[in-house]
Amino acid sequence: MTSSTSTPAPAVRTYHVRTFGCQMNVHDSERLTGLLEEAGYVAADADLVAREGADVVVLNTCAVRENADNKLYGNLGHLAPVKQRRPGMQIAVAGCLAQKDRGEIVRRAPWVDVVIGTHNLGSLPGLLERARHNAEAQVEILESLEVFPSTLPTRRESAYAAWVSISVGCNNTCTFCIVPSLRGKEKDRRPGDVLAEVEALVGEGVVEVTLLGQNVNSYGVEFGDRLAFGRLLRAVGAVPGIERVRFTSPHPAAFTDDVIDAMAETPTVMPQLHMPLQSGSDRVLRAMRRSYRSERFLGIIDRVRAAMPDAAISTDIIVGFPGETEEDFLATLDVVRRARFANAFTFQYSTRPGTPAADLPEQLPKAVVQERYERLVALQEEISWAENRAQEGRRLELLVAEGEGRKDGVTARLSGRAPDNRLVHFAPHPAPGAEPAEGDIRPGDVVEVEVTYGAPHHLVADAGVLSVRRTRAGDAWEARQARPAGTDGGSGPGPVTVGLGMPRVGVPTG
Repeated sequence: MTSSTSTPAPAVRTYHVRTFGCQMNVHDSERLTGLLEEAGYVAADADLVAREGADVVVLNTCAVRENADNKLYGNLGHLAPVKQRRPGMQIAVAGCLAQKDRGEIVRRAPWVDVVIGTHNLGSLPGLLERARHNAEAQVEILESLEVFPSTLPTRRESAYAAWVSISVGCNNTCTFCIVPSLRGKEKDRRPGDVLAEVEALVGEGVVEVTLLGQNVNSYGVEFGDRLAFGRLLRAVGAVPGIERVRFTSPHPAAFTDDVIDAMAETPTVMPQLHMPLQSGSDRVLRAMRRSYRSERFLGIIDRVRAAMPDAAISTDIIVGFPGETEEDFLATLDVVRRARFANAFTFQYSTRPGTPAADLPEQLPKAVVQERYERLVALQEEISWAENRAQEGRRLELLVAEGEGRKDGVTARLSGRAPDNRLVHFAPHPAPGAEPAEGDIRPGDVVEVEVTYGAPHHLVADAGVLSVRRTRAGDAWEARQARPAGTDGGSGPGPVTVGLGMPRVGVPTG
């Protein structure tokens, strides 16, 4: 009898992705995880990552804010001793800061194995293998897009809602923004490709999509159709099975009335608009090279509300741009009062090397910027709370969400998003006289509730659920929970390392 010795199967390598920054980075992280899983990696258990790390840790970085560098190198510093304790561990840095800093990352953190830019995400698995084989860091930064990112495998973090990228890059020249130099010129996907992706997502159980672009409403510039975005909104909204369509972020200068018409006339397009203001001062807007003025911005808001009275409008505002005077700042406060934003993401201006604004004179003292920032936040908090209190007594249809209510376990509530994207925490028991749900309420299901209280950053519905509609999105979520991670090409459960990061009507994060 001949004895045989079986060769042990190679150990499965694990990965963990950490995401910083905007919605583009969030969606890029879904692609990075999809690439890793297609290459045979498996998502690391979230509870183990903090203690033991993973075989591959990817930091997908942002370069927009000044503290982005500190955040990256702080994270890399924490990972260095973890890597020393874990033989074979690899660290990769991707995203905008990688595109900007390139070889500087490896110089400052020589324990990094791979640095990859925004234009060649698909190279990550190969670079990891090459770094392991050659025992040296691999830095690969391309100056233009290799393939449109949506052709890459994607591990969707949500079973019921999905990003759909319709364009990448930006043709604007805002003086404070480094994004165009890192993401490149705008490139648009063909409408048929976008619709094909939406239809495929519906087939997987998705009921909500968010169309994503750096300046989403300039879509069509590559093929010479300035009305393409409004047409695309209508077409996506008409895809059978889609219940909610959102988009982010439009640019006020390119915002046309046909988009408002498409929003108002397409029932599946939600009454929500996130449109960056940046400043209410026309003088500062000129210095920022923002090609619109405050009255145009307010006019767009007026027309949106005339067409959709219940629309929730949110924005981005920068405080302390170089040369901003008290008069300029008061103009911003005036626009905020007139616009009555449901929410504003407010930022203190920070210098980004490589941008024109970094060389402008009259950089403001930190104390001045901080004081103005606090006044703006106080005003917007007052407005947000008043706008949310006005929601009390309204009946809203919520798409039940996963992981949105950080205190749901303590309060015995579930959470969901209203059509206008407000976050609502609700008591899952039936309201008086309502029929009980058939089975548990699941993420992706739809419930009707009545708002009992409007808090500054969310709504509460504690009277119970008026109705429950179990959906195929809820079925998809339930099926995903039943599958082990890594058994379905990236659809199985795993540590939630990225979330749907679109601007929301609620408390800003980060």
